[in-house]
Amino acid sequence: FHKERALPQTSRDWIFAISLSVLACFLLAGMDNLGKILMRDGLPAAQVVWARYSFHTLLVFLVLLPQKEVLFQRSVHPWIQFFRGLSLLAMTLCAYNAFKHAPIGEATAIMLLAPLIVTLLAGWLLKEKVLWWHWLAALLGFSGVIAITQPGIENTNPYLYLALVAAFFYAFYLLMTRYLRGRDHTLKTLLNATLIGSVVMSLVVLPYWQSPTMEQWMVLISLGVLGALGHFCIIKAYNFGDASSLSPLLNTQIFAAALFSSFIFDDPLTTGFIVGALFIISGAIVLWLGHLKRLDGSR
Repeated sequence: FHKERALPQTSRDWIFAISLSVLACFLLAGMDNLGKILMRDGLPAAQVVWARYSFHTLLVFLVLLPQKEVLFQRSVHPWIQFFRGLSLLAMTLCAYNAFKHAPIGEATAIMLLAPLIVTLLAGWLLKEKVLWWHWLAALLGFSGVIAITQPGIENTNPYLYLALVAAFFYAFYLLMTRYLRGRDHTLKTLLNATLIGSVVMSLVVLPYWQSPTMEQWMVLISLGVLGALGHFCIIKAYNFGDASSLSPLLNTQIFAAALFSSFIFDDPLTTGFIVGALFIISGAIVLWLGHLKRLDGSR
């Protein structure tokens, strides 16, 4: 469970990476919908984000407590860990404010532009090869965002643009996660990401604090548990595959978020959302087919 390993190339490893990525999508989509339930019931977004980070950090800390050599291990790249944590916090703050005022399925679809951003930036920052189908996938993804947000249309929800800002912060988080693979321990990387957010939110949450009910406390704790499990799955998945190939699979979160949102909040599946989601998913399919083609060529 805790063993670190070099990037493998077998089919079994890729299947494991795909399964972890899809599982992470449903865990994180469930977490986001629980957060919206709390905000709908009157808790401020700052308090919800505080709980999401604090209980996440506490859970990972308890898991690491028996492994003191890992818990107190000094990071090889402390500044990357620091900015990775800030990126995740900024993404969460933008996302939860978007979720509060916009359909969560549409906001998630825009945020899931992040994997396409990762694909393009991976060539520059991670020295991964970016080919023509990566650019085609990016074009499809941005077309999907335009279909969902419909800029220039009078009834466009402005909070959807906040989800677009969250997508860029999420992309930087994923890129730094991929860079840290094999350099820092997986669980220590997971702890560092939310420890920063937990400290920052603990300093700013007091003016917004409202006393939760017992049921709300249970949901607040669940946010941290689902967040920890989801991001652990992403980190482990990136141990088994490269960023360009795995990041498109995170688009599965669009379907998970739309499913949960429609069931819990009765959010309608608009034509713009459906068309935009299809564009974004098409971009993911293009990337995956391109990756398969590259594997066949290498063989």
